[in-house]
Amino acid sequence: MLGSLYAVIAIGYTLVYGVLQLINFAHSEVFMLGAYGSLIVLQLLDPGENPTALASIGFVAMAMAGSALFGGVTAYGLEKVAYRPLRRRGAPRLIFLITAIGASFFLYNLAGKLFGRDPMTLPEMYDNNEVFSLFGAGVNITQMLQFLTAVVMMIGLDLLVNRTKLGKGIRAVAQDAEVASLMGVDIDRVISRTFVIGGVLGGVAGFLFANLNQVSYTMGFIPGITAFAAAVVGGIGNIRGAMAGGVLIGVVETMTVPIFGDEWRSVSAMVVLILVLMFRPMGILGKQVGRAA
Repeated sequence: MLGSLYAVIAIGYTLVYGVLQLINFAHSEVFMLGAYGSLIVLQLLDPGENPTALASIGFVAMAMAGSALFGGVTAYGLEKVAYRPLRRRGAPRLIFLITAIGASFFLYNLAGKLFGRDPMTLPEMYDNNEVFSLFGAGVNITQMLQFLTAVVMMIGLDLLVNRTKLGKGIRAVAQDAEVASLMGVDIDRVISRTFVIGGVLGGVAGFLFANLNQVSYTMGFIPGITAFAAAVVGGIGNIRGAMAGGVLIGVVETMTVPIFGDEWRSVSAMVVLILVLMFRPMGILGKQVGRAA
């Protein structure tokens, strides 16, 4: 479950890197704002106590829609305002990186100003009952929701990238943006849509993560760094690599807790990152990408 969440967040990093060769460090704030989007929707709907099964499904669907909307709009705004002017002026890669960090700090503080500095909890949408037991471990509704939603999104993205016209455009720009432009691919449109797709996935991941924890303006930092590590482990720029890296990091973190304690959870992710980079610098499924857009 944890690994699938990391994988969905990591896809946002790897999609942007594939088309721009840019590490979008503001993606962690897209994730955070997606969680706030779901919180706002649920506060407006007010699930109340003991909603029916049909109402619970509706609340979950609307919360996901709110998080996807917030994440997608935020990611589109980042590309339009922060990155596109730099790209058109041929700015150095270092300027892109500094801009990404600056955008991250801006969104981080803006969220704290708008929504407050105190953590908040999502309204209860359903009774979190145990569904079944696997090898003596109980699996509840929330865990099923997290895992299945993440898997469906990853499968859907894989089909979109490999089976659709937009996916062909994304792959063409990632392989060689200059040649793709000469062949008639609208680079700006492809990049904008890529950011939106990554933002939607990151926003929904924010809702899923908040459903387990709390909503806070600081919630994006640790999952964002861990998901970035997962993207690098899998092979930055490779979508299936991001999925594999996310699952690997999640499993390692989860197994670390009962053995070494919760304080070693984040350390274990970085250890995996270092070990993979020592023996395979391009990541598990990574390969050299083409020229950036």
